[in-house]
Amino acid sequence: MIEIPGKCFAERNEGQNISQKIHNFFVGYNLVIFIGYNNTIKMMEVNQMSILLETKGLTKKYKNGIALNNVSIQVEKGTVYGLLGPNGAGKSTLLKIITRAIPKSSGEVMFENHVLDADDVKKIGAIIEHPAIYPNLTAYENLEIITTLLNIDRKKIDEVLMMVSLTNTGKKLAKEFSLGMKQRLGIAMALINSPSLLILDEPTNGLDPLGIQELRELIKTLSAHGITIILSSHILSEVGQIADKIGIINKGHLSYEGQNTNQSKLEDLFMEIIRKDVMNDD
Repeated sequence: MIEIPGKCFAERNEGQNISQKIHNFFVGYNLVIFIGYNNTIKMMEVNQMSILLETKGLTKKYKNGIALNNVSIQVEKGTVYGLLGPNGAGKSTLLKIITRAIPKSSGEVMFENHVLDADDVKKIGAIIEHPAIYPNLTAYENLEIITTLLNIDRKKIDEVLMMVSLTNTGKKLAKEFSLGMKQRLGIAMALINSPSLLILDEPTNGLDPLGIQELRELIKTLSAHGITIILSSHILSEVGQIADKIGIINKGHLSYEGQNTNQSKLEDLFMEIIRKDVMNDD
């Protein structure tokens, strides 16, 4: 994958948007182009592009209804997949099935071109709904528990604490952390096993603007290091600034999946899809 700043194209073909400029510049190349955070451009040769995770017709039924109905998504390696949808749309249910926290009713979850198994789950780091933090322990001690359980070298603790900017918390207990610090500790806990895929479910919930900005920068950094990320949210503006690809879930079914090539139109796209779903229900 090639990654370059979008500003490189600022002086080329001024009457066109960034995607048009890039297309004209690289015409003739066999590339798939993702336009991400801050107009950062990720380009991947088509023959090198591969699917890390895929769901095929995933369905989850309960006695009182269907939470997921025939959901099929594709998440490419090294990209940020933005999973959008209103509250209660089925986003968390999908992520719980992917991590095997709950069973599926039908369909398949594929990981690296085979059916997801227990060994694959070890390659997934996830925060779903809220981080599972021990409040009366320090950041280091929270991570130390995981390294002991998973037989991971404790040297990894300092590495992930540095990655999430929590190296200076010392003996401060997690219950004394700000909400943003708790979210970053949760991400550190999800990263301790060096996952291929990181799943973040509504990570900006309750954060102030500074905490949201810090989290956005962290996700951008992790993506630059080659970690594939699924980011679930109902906040369009945040996902739009980070995601390479968008999936929109509403009322348990996948209403849209496509590249995030026009961030300024994401809200219009989202509202159009939700309106169509309402009209179809009527």
